[in-house]
Amino acid sequence: MPTALITGITGQDGSYLAELLLEKDYRVVGMVRRSSTVNFDRIKHIQNAITLAQGDLLDQMSIVDILQEHAPTEVYNLAAQSFVPTSFKQPVLTGEFTALGVTRMLEAIRLVNPQIRFYQASSSEMFGKVQAVPQTERTPLYPRSPYGVAKVYGHWITINYRESYHLHASSGILFNHESPRRGLEFVTHKVTHGAALIKLGRAHELRLGNLEARRDWGFAGDYVKAMWLMLQQDQPDDYVVATGETHAVRELCEVAFQHVGLDYHQHVVQDERYFRPAEVDLLVGDAEKAGRVLGWEPQVNFRQLVEMMVDADLDALQNGREV
Repeated sequence: MPTALITGITGQDGSYLAELLLEKDYRVVGMVRRSSTVNFDRIKHIQNAITLAQGDLLDQMSIVDILQEHAPTEVYNLAAQSFVPTSFKQPVLTGEFTALGVTRMLEAIRLVNPQIRFYQASSSEMFGKVQAVPQTERTPLYPRSPYGVAKVYGHWITINYRESYHLHASSGILFNHESPRRGLEFVTHKVTHGAALIKLGRAHELRLGNLEARRDWGFAGDYVKAMWLMLQQDQPDDYVVATGETHAVRELCEVAFQHVGLDYHQHVVQDERYFRPAEVDLLVGDAEKAGRVLGWEPQVNFRQLVEMMVDADLDALQNGREV
């Protein structure tokens, strides 16, 4: 039975990946930080089927101990400070987790067992002020936030360890991927939750930042399959994972509100407080390589994704559950 270690298992991607690996008969170990506020909601339905191990990307020895004790064959590094606005307020902490945390994990793998296969969660935010449209694995990087800069470091240190120490280390350059499990601080969930609240009469307006920012949005449940496929290849490599379609935040609002029979123009208010110090205007990925090499392609389209999220928010709010 293969064993997978997932950092960030309590997050959106970690929960979907854990489900996928359990279906494939993996023993799944999730690394969690010792905290009084750890939220296990996303994995409570599978918590009895997985093993949780206390560790921290800020603590090298805790990572070494977990690798020695649980002997994973695959490591998926999904943990990060991943909210872009927070990275402007906490740039040093973002760098510690999102950049140096990758180095600590790679170094632990090199020391404990270099045969472990490693997946690094890279991000489309690395492209930032895009130098080409669409973005591929060869597009120059130009990050526009401390989060994007930290992800560039994590991406390149993964390549460096792959080339220097011959580790099976791959990076998935994932474009925006969402689900009903997405944190409420992210614009997609903020919009779908806002539409649900307004439909139920519990709110009247939704305040957002730049409505013209365009993103390539896919379904997280589809994207974790690409992560797994990367570690099943004979050779490690880097792959863009995206839908190849771009949509404005304005379109996101239109689809979400339309799904509940509302006109977003009557409820959405643009608020400068939510604009970024340096905006990323257009992200759209070309996943041709992932399709050709991995045989991966997205299954859920933009409208299906937004409607799925609105329906989940409506159901949770009507039944008194946490969103």
